[in-house]
Amino acid sequence: MTVSSVDIAILLPCYNEAATIGDVVLGFRAALPAARIYVYDNNSTDGTALKAMLAGAHVVRERRQGKGHVVRRMFADIDADIYIMADGDGTYAPADAEELVRTLLTERADMVVGTRRGVLADAGRQGHAAGNRLFNLLYQTIFGRDFTDIFSGYRAFSRRFVKSFPAVSGGFEIETEMSVHASRLKLPVSEIELHYGRRPEGSHSKLSTFRDGSRILWMFAMLMKETRPFVFFGLISGAVLAASIAFMLPVLAEYFHTGFVSRVPTWILSMALMMVSLLVFTAGLILDSLSRARNEQLRLSYISQPGIVSTTSRDAEAVSPGKTSRRADAA
Repeated sequence: MTVSSVDIAILLPCYNEAATIGDVVLGFRAALPAARIYVYDNNSTDGTALKAMLAGAHVVRERRQGKGHVVRRMFADIDADIYIMADGDGTYAPADAEELVRTLLTERADMVVGTRRGVLADAGRQGHAAGNRLFNLLYQTIFGRDFTDIFSGYRAFSRRFVKSFPAVSGGFEIETEMSVHASRLKLPVSEIELHYGRRPEGSHSKLSTFRDGSRILWMFAMLMKETRPFVFFGLISGAVLAASIAFMLPVLAEYFHTGFVSRVPTWILSMALMMVSLLVFTAGLILDSLSRARNEQLRLSYISQPGIVSTTSRDAEAVSPGKTSRRADAA
């Protein structure tokens, strides 16, 4: 199976990228002439949609602000064998798209991430560079070492991944959610290092170091709660238990020394905290079972999707439907 024999959709979420989107669309058209290119305009005010349309892309408008909303809409709307997602700001080279697709096919992966070779040097601000390092380390600690660049926006997906991905994020944290989805279902994934360019003149980053950093941190906590509830609630239970013991020890020391308990409110508080700790721990056990059941449902949804079918095979089946029917009858 070759790159040219599969149905490929290129997805470009955009917000005020008029300075670059035309060249990006033309670049992808040159790199993958047979691919369909979709630009989802997220309420741009600078003519992004017009530039994309003139360059030959299919343009759709998504009114809910935020990259997560755009990605959720794209994944729901478009049917293809392979999906390539990139940004419209020109920092990712369209010429690398063929390598992403080839890696997806040869390694039979469900997601290939184009890790950014120069991201730390080109992050623009020291806060972005430090945030990249911190969150990648945090991700590897919590969810595993499947990825080294969870914020890369240049990715290739199989249909199975796209149609089984329950996107809930609203903003730039959508890439983190994609990575967690692959890790929790133990999907075959791969990474290839690609060049990460600088924004051209007139193009500006939409990221806010503290606002988006706090949203990503919150998403980490929520994803940990949903995918690893036993660990999440176990940590909370342990912290509450430690507080309970801290309040309890002085009271016990006084009791063993004098035979009296003079600090009754402190003793009551310590017992209440211990009960809370046990309740939280029990909740973690129950939610862990529910999380495992949800993982099984997601896995069933994943394997129910068809694999990658080449256009050659699809055309052959269309020409000779009787052969397909006979195979089905024989089975």
